[in-house]
Amino acid sequence: MEFYGGFGVPYPTAPFEQNYRCYSASFIDKPHLENGDKVIMPPSALDRLASLRIDYPMLFEVHNPQATRTSHCGVLEFVAEEGMIYMPYWMMQNMLLQEGDIVRLKSATLPKGTYVKLQPHTKDFLDISNPKAVLETTLRNFSCLTVGDNIMVAYNNRKYYIDIIEAKPAQAISIIETDCEVDFAPPLDYKEPEPVRPAPAPPAASSEAAQEPPEPEEPKFNAFTGTGRRLDGKPVKTPVSPVSTPVSAGASSSTRKSVGNGASGSSAPASSSAPQRPAGKLVFGGGSNGAAKVPPLKKEEPKPEPPKEDSPKFQAFTGKKYSLRG
Repeated sequence: MEFYGGFGVPYPTAPFEQNYRCYSASFIDKPHLENGDKVIMPPSALDRLASLRIDYPMLFEVHNPQATRTSHCGVLEFVAEEGMIYMPYWMMQNMLLQEGDIVRLKSATLPKGTYVKLQPHTKDFLDISNPKAVLETTLRNFSCLTVGDNIMVAYNNRKYYIDIIEAKPAQAISIIETDCEVDFAPPLDYKEPEPVRPAPAPPAASSEAAQEPPEPEEPKFNAFTGTGRRLDGKPVKTPVSPVSTPVSAGASSSTRKSVGNGASGSSAPASSSAPQRPAGKLVFGGGSNGAAKVPPLKKEEPKPEPPKEDSPKFQAFTGKKYSLRG
C-alpha cells in the first residue's frame, strides 16, 4: 500500500476483480457491440475502477471458471444493470458461456503487439478485393487479441470467422495505438493443388524394335511331300518317304531301280554288282549301267543374220519383144 507524499493517506493498489452474470448484445439495443471485443459494465464498476490505480486504456481478463476458458476484452460503456454485463455473442461462444452464466472480470495490463498471425475459417475471406483493408477497419473496434480466440469480421452482409494463432510479444496483446504486423495463414478449408504429373515420354525406336517379338518365318515350299497312292487302289506296303531335296542326275547306281519290260510284269534281272532297290520307287532312264547322264546344255550363240540383198530396182522396157506377125 502506497501513501500520498507524507500525508499518511493510503493509495489503493489492489486490482479490480468482480463476478457478473453475462448476457449477449441481443438483450440491449446496441447491435454495434458485435463488431468489437468491448463489454458493457454497470456504473458501480466505474466507481470502483476510479478509486483504484488502473492503467488506461482499461483492459480486463475474462475467465469462465466452469470451462476454464480465458480471454481478454475492453469496456465500451458503464450503463448495464447492477450485477450484469453485456458481451458480444461471438465472445460468449469462445468462452463457452450461456445466457446468465457467471463470469469473472479482472483488470489486466497487456503489452503492445508487434505481430499477429490470423487464419480464416473459409477461403471466401480471401476473395474480398482487399482483405487486409477490411481487417484493419474491423480491428479498430478491438482493444486486444488473445491467441486461441475466434474473432468475427462482418463485411458486405456476411460474417467471416478468423482464428488468432500467433501473437508477439505475448499470448495476449494490446492493439490500441500500435503498429502491428499482420500475417495470414492458409484458410482451414484450403487444399493444396495436386501436382501435375508429366506424361511419360515415348520410348526410343531402337528400344521398341528390341521389345517387339520377331515375326514368324513363312513356311518354305517343299516339293513331293505328300503321301503315295497306287493307281489300282491297293494300300502301299512301304510308305513313300518325302523328298526333301531333288535327286541329282549323277546319283549312284546302287540307289536306282531298273524298270522291267512290261507285258509279262516280270522285272529284268539286275546286274550282279548292283544291289536290289526297294519297291515303290521309280527311276526314269533305268538300265544296268545306271541312269543316263544328261549332258549340260550349251548356250547357243545367236547366228549372225545374212545381209539382206537389195531388191532389184524397176527398169522400163526390159522385157521380151514379140512380133505381130507371129
